[in-house]
Amino acid sequence: MTGSSPRHHADRCPGVLRPWIADDGALVRLRLIGGALSAQALADLALIAGDHADGHLYLTKRANVQLRGIKHVDGNVPDDFVDAIKATGLLPSPSHELVRNIMVSPLSGRIGGQADLRPVGQRLDELLCDDPVFADLAGRFLFVLDDGRGDLVDRGLDLGVMAVDAGGAQIRVGAQHWGEVVELDAVPEVLLDLARRFIEVRGHGDDALWHIDELPDGGADLLGLNHARDLRTQVASLPAPYGLIAQEDGRSVEHVDVPDGDLTHDLATQVLARAGRDVIVTPWRSLLLPDLEHADG
Repeated sequence: MTGSSPRHHADRCPGVLRPWIADDGALVRLRLIGGALSAQALADLALIAGDHADGHLYLTKRANVQLRGIKHVDGNVPDDFVDAIKATGLLPSPSHELVRNIMVSPLSGRIGGQADLRPVGQRLDELLCDDPVFADLAGRFLFVLDDGRGDLVDRGLDLGVMAVDAGGAQIRVGAQHWGEVVELDAVPEVLLDLARRFIEVRGHGDDALWHIDELPDGGADLLGLNHARDLRTQVASLPAPYGLIAQEDGRSVEHVDVPDGDLTHDLATQVLARAGRDVIVTPWRSLLLPDLEHADG
């Protein structure tokens, strides 16, 4: 809702250190940059879910993973659960865990798209976590990096880019505004400069705004100068079909259906038996198994 904020409470988006207490126990969310995690980390999470939660991993529309049904005392999950999560490497910055919301086109750098935005997403995360000021962003504040194929162009976002060629991307601010085309190497700094400006004007306390669209101008003043939307961003694409797909490097990626985003222990075991080194959670609550050395299954 542009230009207003009806809320009078702080953001309560869950994390490992700030769980949501539901009827079946505590719920925690792990932020994955571009949905990426190692197969080993996924295996570790499956074990953690069995030992501490309800045995399932739940995939979200922001390409993250949730665990639920966790025992808690006074709203706090057990220390051994937190230690187990930290050991996976998926909680690199406890102070910034809630704001590491960075979506990247899932197939970026492997099939299609104008540019590989995986390094951009990783650098954005590093700089985000390095600056204490960004820990004040709401847990729902979202960066979206579309690699030019248009698979994320319709996603709601606060800040983001859409690649226009192999070396550049157009800045996006909120749902309405487009900025300049910048070199890919400059994208993280440009986006975080805009995020810093938002923090300066969002207000304080429980009345602070969560999203750029809630600013009176929908974020136009953050840009300083609006630009026309580049014609090269006028594209859209559907999710990849399920099954094996040839990558541009001669290897393959398998797109695995996860019904209702519920990754059961049995399905996780099957996935891990086929996975290579990496796994990608998609915004469609499915999994990609990239860089497989076989293309015939």
